Amino acid sequence: MKPLNKINIKWSPGFAYAIGLLATDGNLSPDGRHVIFTSKDLELVNKFQKSLGCNFHVGIKANGIVKVKKYYVVQIGDVNFYRFLLTIGLMPKKSFIIGQVKVPKKYFFDFLRGDFDGDGSFFSYFDPRWKSSFMFYLSFCSASFKHIKWIRKSNNKLLNIKGHISKSESNSAYQLKYAKTEALKLIGKLYYNEDAVCLSRKRIKIEQAIALNNKLKAAVAK
Repeated sequence: MKPLNKINIKWSPGFAYAIGLLATDGNLSPDGRHVIFTSKDLELVNKFQKSLGCNFHVGIKANGIVKVKKYYVVQIGDVNFYRFLLTIGLMPKKSFIIGQVKVPKKYFFDFLRGDFDGDGSFFSYFDPRWKSSFMFYLSFCSASFKHIKWIRKSNNKLLNIKGHISKSESNSAYQLKYAKTEALKLIGKLYYNEDAVCLSRKRIKIEQAIALNNKLKAAVAK
């Protein structure tokens, strides 16, 4: 039996999802012991802990001067887990230098769903250039070009989708975007069943867009 609040290092869908969250919203302390996860979504913090099978104290910190934003923080003190994360590609001050994360192929899309829930986005709209043209995009975001390039290469190899990489003008982040047809291929792998652990608001947003897209297609087919 593992000690209370020590992480059981064993790959599973939930464990891979939690690693994806750490690749985006996690931080390895320079002390060589503590792993910190921070999110504005309490639901995501709870699912992170559940996926790792732990129950650490959830702290709260505020950020911002004019408009105060509240963030939830979990700090894990586990040397073995910390060292394991180093071996798979995570490191202190990783934001601009993280690249490949060594995840078993079997659990890659569970990891990617965590990466998406951490720093990804989904948006949809009607394109004014064409009547009844409903578009949507699924994107991943990172300050590290190496990480974005690795995700793109992995998705291309596994799903034969290319995506498009761009750099934000407002900050230093890179975005990997998948438009409608490619996004649907990826969504099918990310949310492969109803039990796949995820941030519910993002999944609901995606499901609503797909439902609308299907309704529009059915109307055109009549």
